[in-house]
Amino acid sequence: MPLSIMAVFIDDGVHRTNEQLLQSLLFLLSSRYANLIFHVRSDMEAPRPPLPPFDANTAAQKVRMAEDAWNTRDPQRVAMAYTQDSVWRNRAEFLAGRDAIAQFLTGKWSKELDYRLIKELWAFSGNRIAVRFAYEWHDAAGRWFRSYGNENWEFDEQGYMRRRIASINDLPISEAERKYHWPLGRRPDDHPGLSDLGL
Repeated sequence: MPLSIMAVFIDDGVHRTNEQLLQSLLFLLSSRYANLIFHVRSDMEAPRPPLPPFDANTAAQKVRMAEDAWNTRDPQRVAMAYTQDSVWRNRAEFLAGRDAIAQFLTGKWSKELDYRLIKELWAFSGNRIAVRFAYEWHDAAGRWFRSYGNENWEFDEQGYMRRRIASINDLPISEAERKYHWPLGRRPDDHPGLSDLGL
């Protein structure tokens, strides 16, 4: 303990019991290290359940949570599901870190308009999940596409995705061939999934 702190209690002429002295010291120390404690706690992120290892139910839950987040088309919200140093391959693009992910998604949804996505669990093991998906969108010229893809996910022990590998192909479709018509946002619970739609 610094001598200057001790001097405060010895030289101010006020008699204190040991209990009062201890309380005063604890107050000073807590004030001194409050910022340090705050920063340490800020750097610790809360777990994102369900956590690995996954079973059929928790893997399916993780897939639906990802689908719901992507259907918000909110880059910052989506990026928060990944580790700070998450590594991606999306098509032929390679990304690392949340900032890069959010920037990528901002560009994606500025081009892929009226985006609607359905994901479906394919397989799981330990901390890994395989997913297939299809999403419909149109470009600025009004041309419609259905993009088919497969993803491999790997999670850390806190439930954040630390690795994402996605392969995607775009199929031009007419507006009459669209299968997704729900209002933009979360797919309704009673809306058919990929297998139900024959995709």
